[in-house]
Formats: sequence, C-alpha cells, structure tokens
Amino acid sequence: MARSGVRYEDVQRAIDALMARGEAPSVHKIREALGTGSFTTISEHLREWRRLREENRDVPPPQGMPTELQALAEALWSQAQEAANDALVHYRQEADTRVEEAHQQVAGAERRAEDAEQREAALSSRLTELDQRLDERTREQAQLQAEHDALQERLTRAQQEVETLQSRLEAARQEAREQEQAHQQALEALQTSLEQRLQQEEERNESAEARLMGLLDEARQERQAAEKAHAGREQRLERQLEDVRAQHKAREQELSEAQQARHEAERAQVTAQERETELQRQNEELAGRITERDRQLAEQAEHWQQREQQMEERLWASLEALRSEWRDARERAEDTTDSPAPEREDPA
Repeated sequence: MARSGVRYEDVQRAIDALMARGEAPSVHKIREALGTGSFTTISEHLREWRRLREENRDVPPPQGMPTELQALAEALWSQAQEAANDALVHYRQEADTRVEEAHQQVAGAERRAEDAEQREAALSSRLTELDQRLDERTREQAQLQAEHDALQERLTRAQQEVETLQSRLEAARQEAREQEQAHQQALEALQTSLEQRLQQEEERNESAEARLMGLLDEARQERQAAEKAHAGREQRLERQLEDVRAQHKAREQELSEAQQARHEAERAQVTAQERETELQRQNEELAGRITERDRQLAEQAEHWQQREQQMEERLWASLEALRSEWRDARERAEDTTDSPAPEREDPA
C-alpha cells in the first residue's frame, strides 16, 4: 500500500510538469520534482497513472460536431496517439527497466537488511554465550582461587605438622639410642646368666643321660618280651581267623543253597499263580460260554414257543374254517332235501 506522505495528485502534477517540459516521467524525476516521498510510493502512483492513461487512450472524441470536423479530429487524435505511443515506447521501456531495477535494489536491500539482522542476532547470541562463558570462567577462577587458598592453608598446616613430627622423631631417636644402650647392657647380663645356667644344665643332662640309658635298656628288654607275646597272639589269632573263614565259607554255601531253594520255591509259586490265573481265566471264559449258551437256549425256547403258538393259532383257524365249511355244506344239504323234486315232461 502507498504511504500517506505523497498523494496521487502530487505525483500527477509532477508528471504533468515533466510532460510539459517534454520529459518522460520516471520515478527518479518525479522524486526530484517533488523533493520528498519514497520510491515505492512514487512507483505505485506512476503505475496507477499509466493504467488510467491506457484506459482513457481509446476514448473517442466528443460527438455533436460536424462530420468533416469530427473526421479531422479523429484523424488528428489517432496521429497524436501514434506519435505519443511512439515517443513514449522508449521512455516506457526505460521506466519499466528502472522500476524493475529499483525493485531488485529494494529486494536486495531488504535481503541485506535481513542478513544484517540475522548476523546481528547471531552476534548477539554469540555475545550472550561468550558473556555466559566468561561468567562461568570467572566463577571457576574464583572457585579455583578459593581452592588454591584452602590448599595453601592446608600446606602451611602440613609443614607445621611436619616440623613438629621431625622434632618428635629426633626426640624418639634419642630415646631409642638410650634404650638400645640399656638393652645392650641387659643382653650382656642375660647372656652371662644364660651361660651359667647352660653349664648347670649340661651337668644335669649328663646325669640324666646315664639314667636314660638304663631306662632304654629296660625298655628294650620289655619290648622283646612284648614282641614274643605279640607273635604268639598273632599265631593264635591267625588260627582263629582260619576257623572263622572256614565257618564263613560253610555258612555261605548253606546260604547259597537256601537262596537257590528259595528261588525255586518262588518260581514254583509264580508258576502256580500263573496256572491259577489261567484257570480263573478259563473258568470265566467257560462261565461266559455257559451264560451265552443259556441265553441262546432261552432265545430258542422262546422262538419255538412263539412258533408253537403261531401253529396252534393257525390250527384253530383251520379248524374254524373247516367247521364253517361243514356247516355251510350241511345247510346246503338240508336245503336240497327239503325242496320238492321237479316234474318230468312226457317225451311223447
């Protein structure tokens, strides 16, 4: 939309002034003539003026004049339009080209402005990020400085403790040297005492060794006697063991025979059970056959009874039929006897 700073009437007056001077109207010339206004607004008004001029170009001259004058006016009007069109073709093309260039420049300027805004936004974001990182680094530096101060203080205390420990170590070393001297003296006294006691122990050991040798001789004699007694006991035990082995072998033989007899008895029992089972099965089969035979006999008896009843019924029916026939024959005979004999005609 056109801005409210420059109106269409202002642009039209500037165009009329340029046309009066014989100059083709353009955006730059109109801008110079007006001294104000944006190129976009002037370009829109210029396009509107051209559109209206194109619409009014083919309007015929007013009617109501003489024919010759009207024809002359129409001819002049056509010539004027052709001359104006020929004169304005170049300016129109140039104006359109400049307007298009202006539009392209405006679009380029807008793109550059957008790029600049984007770069500005990116730079602003980058600056904000750098500020944040700077704040973080500042905080980290402050934290590191605090840690450094704490470590320095701890180092000072540690150095003081080391000095204290060194002094205590020196005192402990001095005390250890004194204790070592006292210990050496005590060791020398103890060694002297031990040597004396060792000599006394050696003397006592010699007497104890003599007594020990006597005890060893007695122990050897007792051992020999014990070995002899042990050998006799071993011989007796071996004989007893042989007797036990013989008894065990006899018991094993008896046990084997008993197991064999038990196996035979078990086999006989199994055979008897199998025989009993077979007999039971045969008895059951025989009982089934007897039951089936009884059923068949009952069915046959019932069948013969039914046939006997049927034959009896048929016999009675035949007898009744014979009786009926006999009565009929008798009645016919009686009728024949009661009726008179027919008269014979004289053959002459």
